[in-house]
Amino acid sequence: MKMGCAAEIGGVAYAALRQARLTSLLGLLLLSGCAVGPDFSKPVLAKDAGYLSTGTAKLAGSGGQKIAYGADVPGRWWELFQNKHLDALMQRAIVHSPTLEAARAALTQANETALAERGSLFPQFTSSGSVERSKTASTGIYNLYSLQPEVSWSLDLFGGNRRSVEAVRAAAEAQAFEAEATYLTLTSDLAEGVIQEASYREQIRATNEIISALRELLGVLETQVDVGTASRANVLQQKATLAEAEASLPALEKERDQQQNAIAVLAGQFPNARSGAPFTLASLRLPHDLPLSVPASLVRQRPDVRNAEALMHQASAEIGVATANMLPDFTLSASLPTSASAIGDLFTTATSGWSLAAGITQPIFEGGTLLHKKRAAVAAYKEAAANYRAVVLDAFKDVADALRAIQHDGDALRAYVKAERAAKESLDLSRAIVKAGTGVYTDVLTAQQTYQNARIARVQAEAQRYLDAVALFEALGGGWWNRPDNLASRANPSRSTILTSGNKQ
Repeated sequence: MKMGCAAEIGGVAYAALRQARLTSLLGLLLLSGCAVGPDFSKPVLAKDAGYLSTGTAKLAGSGGQKIAYGADVPGRWWELFQNKHLDALMQRAIVHSPTLEAARAALTQANETALAERGSLFPQFTSSGSVERSKTASTGIYNLYSLQPEVSWSLDLFGGNRRSVEAVRAAAEAQAFEAEATYLTLTSDLAEGVIQEASYREQIRATNEIISALRELLGVLETQVDVGTASRANVLQQKATLAEAEASLPALEKERDQQQNAIAVLAGQFPNARSGAPFTLASLRLPHDLPLSVPASLVRQRPDVRNAEALMHQASAEIGVATANMLPDFTLSASLPTSASAIGDLFTTATSGWSLAAGITQPIFEGGTLLHKKRAAVAAYKEAAANYRAVVLDAFKDVADALRAIQHDGDALRAYVKAERAAKESLDLSRAIVKAGTGVYTDVLTAQQTYQNARIARVQAEAQRYLDAVALFEALGGGWWNRPDNLASRANPSRSTILTSGNKQ
């Protein structure tokens, strides 16, 4: 019997000790504001990450262009082409592009969603009221007015609400960099479109000059046939060559016209609204000093990389949300109910009361739903992390491709210029001999085709240098961080006022 009493007393003491520990633990949780789930840390770039296997010593362009390693990309990089019409077109596109307008609206929506979610961190005030008209035998007809203000607050001891706010903030940041990517794509596509239009225009001009030369030689051959010094077969062959050259002209004109339509649409205009001076390669200036961000800076500058990082952050926070959903939810609530037969008496002491309540909700059994949702959140984070690594690798590849192209563009252009010059000299010599009536026509035919191909190839090589410069600016992120009006800075307004769990940023 004594042993039973001792055991009972010991059990009560142990229970009291457990209750004290539990109370202390809950108090510490409330004071520390901890949050379950992983604290997100920005991914660390590998130390050996780089662009070219040969290092920075080989980064100089081959055609007079210089790569400035570590230099910054200007926010309005297209101004380096020194064309006022291009600058004006870019400004028009930035203001009127429906694609960019949609991106801005999506960013506003994401920001508002983040601010709305922040409300879950604060007490919720509600009020309900009613008026009732009744009749009884004892009192007759009377009115009853009721009012019940209520306040409730989720203590968020395990940080589920804070992780949810963190997730939508990360989603808003991802949307901001999605908008910046849209801006970069728009400006890059527009610059490339202008260069392509100029290239087609130059190819059309070259083709027309070739056609004129072919017609001139055809006239010479026809005259020689009339006097009996040339074969009719030569005339027919020259007509076929002329027709082939003329047939290539409509295709080039189609490409030019379609490129103009694309430029108009990028600028937010209908195709028939296209105006302004036509673009030519001669009206553009090739940037000679090209910036190149260090690898560590690239991952902070590329909008698609920052977007992937923000999505990874969102997925990390969702793990905390899923974990918190498996744990108890503590709430505090209070109400001040009051009722009276006259509105003026609602706020008197005699007609009002109060109530305070504390509640706890603990999931017990949901068929494994919460557990599997948490596992799904962990898998989603792993997916986001893998996608981030893939985007980083693609970003470095884009820069490396642009650098390699710039390295060889100058050499390629010089080779095409030499080929064009040699082909022109060969053609002039062959035509002079044929006009003198002592040459072989097949030599002229070969020289004509060689010159035509060399002339078009030289124009394309010249345009490619401009296109590869644009590709480098795009690969480096477009300098959005140097624009005061950049869209990335519009993510998460009032960020400093949001209660966070102290996660590593």
